[in-house]
This record gives sequence, C-alpha cells and structure tokens, in this order.
Amino acid sequence: MNLLIIAPCLLSPFYVYRGPKEKEYETAKRLRELIGKLGDEWQVFAYPCPEYALIGWPRAPASREVYERLGMRERAKIIADFVGRVLTDEKPEKVVFVGVKGSPTCGVFHTSSSDPDGYPYRAMQEFFYLGKEERLKRSKELVGKQGFRLVKMPGILFEILMARFPEGTYIEFDKGDLEGSVETLKEALGLGSGSG
Repeated sequence: MNLLIIAPCLLSPFYVYRGPKEKEYETAKRLRELIGKLGDEWQVFAYPCPEYALIGWPRAPASREVYERLGMRERAKIIADFVGRVLTDEKPEKVVFVGVKGSPTCGVFHTSSSDPDGYPYRAMQEFFYLGKEERLKRSKELVGKQGFRLVKMPGILFEILMARFPEGTYIEFDKGDLEGSVETLKEALGLGSGSG
C-alpha cells in the first residue's frame, strides 16, 4: 500500500480561513480528478485541518508566528501523532505528503511570516460573524496591514512532519501555479504527465 497524505483544504476548499474563492474550487476539482486516477495500491489520508482544530471557521488570516503564539505547535503535534499512528499501523511502502505553499501550518517549503506583536488578535473572533463578501474584503485588508511575507521555511505542522518522517516525499502545492503543482504531484504518484 502507498499513502497520499494531503492538506484537507486542497480537497475541500471550505476549510480555507476566509472561505473558498475560485482558485480553491479549481484546485479541489483538479485534485479529485487526479485522485480518481490512482490505482488500488493507493489510499488517501486528509488529516484534520490544524487551523480549524485550533480556531474554528471562518478565521482571520494569520502568519506562522501568530499561530505559534496561539498555541498551534501543541495542536500540530497531536495531528502529527495521528499521522504517525497511521503510518505505524499501515506500514505503507511509499508516502507522499502534500502541503500548501504559504500556509502558516501546512507550508512545506514556504510559509507566511509577520510580526506577531502588531497582530489584531480580536480579528479571529470577529471573522466568525462576517458574511463571505465581508470576510474576503477584511482578509485582504488584514494581509495588507500586517505585511505578511512569504519566507523559505516550513509551516508549523510540516516542520514537525518532516522531522519525524524524513523518508516521505514532500510536495508543496501552489494554488497560484495549478498546472505545475498538478504535474509535480503526478510525477510523485507515478502517474507521469502522459496520464491526462
């Protein structure tokens, strides 16, 4: 058996902090098509969303540092323990982990960064009461005001996963480069570019 371990927001866009936009819907559609091409030797494991488990939904955009302050490392360790137990029980021959570029928790090689001292922590609770259009607008404002930047380092969960399971194959899915990300994942899954 082989195991594809994937960030849940890539398959179900409703986990995204502010709610889905068109790129999230398209990402989920393309990944469902790709998973449909996997043979019987593959199983798919969408672990619990760490950000949802800690904060709920919807939630304001936040950087890795903000999530560290909110206690994400402990939540991420619980999810990593779950992944470890599945790997121990099932003993897959091949494991492919798929995270999300820029995610504060599920970024593989890139995460978001900002100064946690200036973050308006009350925004996390305020988001619960906003409608979708208001959330989209407020998200954009917060990202701009907080000066979020993309940095070369993993998100909190993937930092833990890569330390615990270095033998896995790690793929960073970039929703801004859907074609390139799908091709990279196809190669990792042994589907090759000629598979559709």
